Amino acid sequence: MKRFGFSSLMLIVGLLFIYLPMLILVIYSFNASKLVTVWGGWSIKWYVGLLDNTQLMGSVVRSLEIACYTAIAAVVLGTLAAFVLTRITRFKGRTLFGGLVTAPLVMPEVITGLSLLLLFVAMAQMIGWPQERGLVTIWIAHTTFCAAYVAVVVSARLRELDLSIEEAAMDLGARPWKVFFLITIPMIAPSLGAGGMMSFALSLDDLVLASFVSGPGSTTLPMEVFSAVRLGVKPEINAVASLILLAVSLMTFLVWFFSRRAEEIRKRAIQLAIDESAADSWKQPDIRRAQAPETA
Repeated sequence: MKRFGFSSLMLIVGLLFIYLPMLILVIYSFNASKLVTVWGGWSIKWYVGLLDNTQLMGSVVRSLEIACYTAIAAVVLGTLAAFVLTRITRFKGRTLFGGLVTAPLVMPEVITGLSLLLLFVAMAQMIGWPQERGLVTIWIAHTTFCAAYVAVVVSARLRELDLSIEEAAMDLGARPWKVFFLITIPMIAPSLGAGGMMSFALSLDDLVLASFVSGPGSTTLPMEVFSAVRLGVKPEINAVASLILLAVSLMTFLVWFFSRRAEEIRKRAIQLAIDESAADSWKQPDIRRAQAPETA
C-alpha cells in the first residue's frame, strides 16, 4: 500500500490553496444577503439581477470581444515571429529581433502601458489616429503583450518538428506556402490552440494595460470589478465571476475531450496502418511461393 507522504500533502495543500477560494466564491454567489460576508440563505436572485445590470454586462461583453480579437491577432503574429526565429537561423539583427519578441514577457506592465499610452498620444497628434482611446487601443495593447507568449509556445513546438516531412512535400512539387498551411499548421495546431487560449485568458484578466489605454465607454470587466471592489464587493460580482469560471471550465473540458478523441483516432489509424503493413508482408511470401511453380 502506498504511503501518504509529504509530497502528497503538499499537493493537496496547493490544490486547496488554488481552488478553495473559487469554491467559496461560487457558494457565496448564491447568498441571499446583500452583505457578502453574511450568509443569508440560498438564492439565485443575483444571477437574475445580472440581466438588469447593463453596466456590468456591457463590460463583460466588451472584455469577451477584446479577448477574442486578441487571441486571433496574437496567434497570427506570434506564429509568424516563431517561424522566423526557428526557421531563419541567420539574418542581421536576429538577436535583437528575438529580444524584442520576448521583451513583453519580462517588461513590467506599468512600463508597457505607459509607453503605449505615450505612443497613442503622439500618433494622435501626428497623424490624427487614434482620435480617442477605446476598444481598438486596448486590442492593440493586449495583442502586443500576448503575441510574445504565443511566440514562445509555438517556437518550442516548431523546434521539435521533423523537417523531413516538409522537405518531402516540397520535393514532390508542393510550394512553400502550401506546405506551411497543409503540413506545418496541422502539426503545430495544439500549440496554436494553447497559445490562443492563453492569449484569451490573459486579455480577459488584464487590468493594468487596459487602465492606461482605455477611454470613456470602453471599461472592461477587470476595470469594472476593481472600481466596484474599492467600494465593497457586490453580490453581482460573485455571480458574474462564477459564470466566467463555469464558461472557462466548460471550454477547457471540451478542448480536452476533443483533443483526447483526436489523439485516440490518430493512434487507431497508426495501429491500423501497422496491421495492414504486417498483413501485406505476410502475404508477399505466399504469393511468391504460389508463383514459383508457374515460373518453373
